[in-house]
Amino acid sequence: MHRLTSHRRTLTETDIVNFVNLVGLHEPPFIDMDWVEKTMPGAHNKRFAPAPLLISLGMGLAATTIGRLIEDIRRDEGFGAFHGMVGIEAAVKSPAFPGDTLRVEVEATVDRKTSRGQTLLDLAHILKNQRDEVVVAFTEKLLFEPGG
Repeated sequence: MHRLTSHRRTLTETDIVNFVNLVGLHEPPFIDMDWVEKTMPGAHNKRFAPAPLLISLGMGLAATTIGRLIEDIRRDEGFGAFHGMVGIEAAVKSPAFPGDTLRVEVEATVDRKTSRGQTLLDLAHILKNQRDEVVVAFTEKLLFEPGG
């Protein structure tokens, strides 16, 4: 089993606004703070990060070291070339707000060989905040060609 823990990064209001505008996520929870304050319950009635941003941030936090991890696994397991990501599964556990400092823990495990001899690798990401609370848990499924 291969693991890594990323560096930490503080989420900002600018991060959220830029992401929402980049992808066109112009829904009231992300662009209308008056609506949020009147509609959202309790502690959740302030700007929060959309789940796709948190998943992207989790991938980005791991990006500086994930290549080395994958190369170690390819060498140890005898995988061939990287074919691409073929799936993702995610669960949001708690909100992330501007000012939260996030890190991701990644655990890589070989899933199985396909009928074509390719290998599926799971990269389980656990994105946590400064209080060590899980914010998002998601797993990328990567495909590798047979070794050669």
